[in-house]
Amino acid sequence: MTTDHLLPALTARVRETAHAGAPDCPCGAAPLADATLADRPDATVVRHAGIVAKAHAADADPAELALRVTVAARLPGILLPPLAPAPVALHGRLVTSWPYGTPVDPDDPDAAPWEAAATLLARLHRTPAPTAVPPMRGPAKAAQAVARLRTAAPHHPATAPVLHAWATLPAWARGEAAMPDTTTLCHGDLHLGQFIRHPAPEGPWLLIDVDDLGTGVPAWDLARPAAWYACGLLPPDDWHRFLGAYRAAGGPAVPPHGDPWPALDVPARALTAQTAARAVAKAVAADRPLDEVERSLVDACARMAAVGP
Repeated sequence: MTTDHLLPALTARVRETAHAGAPDCPCGAAPLADATLADRPDATVVRHAGIVAKAHAADADPAELALRVTVAARLPGILLPPLAPAPVALHGRLVTSWPYGTPVDPDDPDAAPWEAAATLLARLHRTPAPTAVPPMRGPAKAAQAVARLRTAAPHHPATAPVLHAWATLPAWARGEAAMPDTTTLCHGDLHLGQFIRHPAPEGPWLLIDVDDLGTGVPAWDLARPAAWYACGLLPPDDWHRFLGAYRAAGGPAVPPHGDPWPALDVPARALTAQTAARAVAKAVAADRPLDEVERSLVDACARMAAVGP
């Protein structure tokens, strides 16, 4: 079904969940009215009152998603627990329900919770998976982004350096072989948008979005801020706050002392190539030139291709 059919059904479901099936909604108008938080091919997310419903990607594997939701239910204090133990089907999509939490404010970068995020991530990495879970999906998603770039912009001048950088990576980082770590529990798609305070508005920080959760190389979860730092897009103070807090909390992805880059180099390169691939594909789809940040990512790929991991 199309999103045109899905969105009204998802909104009705989140209202029903928020009010336990009551025929009349007592919430009234804004700010408690329905809100669409995301509407993308890979996720449609709506909120009503204190409840959020998420329709996952159409190709989401039911058994794997159920295992990931189970992990969230069993690790309160690290992951936001779901409101129901398993996904349900709605218009051909798997839907999960969650309590609403206060997200990181994207307009206030100085208030970004780098230390809290790093500490929470270290706790996740130190915690054994409470049930069997599939591999973390980070490398597979990076491979999808590069495949889309090949299809969408084969002749764009920025495509070649991205593909060259991608080709220098080991097979596991390109989603073509098993990861060297198959036991550490990882988030798989870590960025500041994956943290919320619950209960809202001032509860403790928790991790959200289990779509890519699984076992794998924990350095992948540090790779996005590491890549942005290496590209000059994340201030050094923020990176060192994040890395220092992760180490102080006993995070296993990097050594407790000394140079972290032998552990971070390959994942950071992979995330740089993935982000650049997405940026170039989006620019081509919008028929516009690359902006300054996008050019910085492509330039980083050119440098990476010249000096292998």
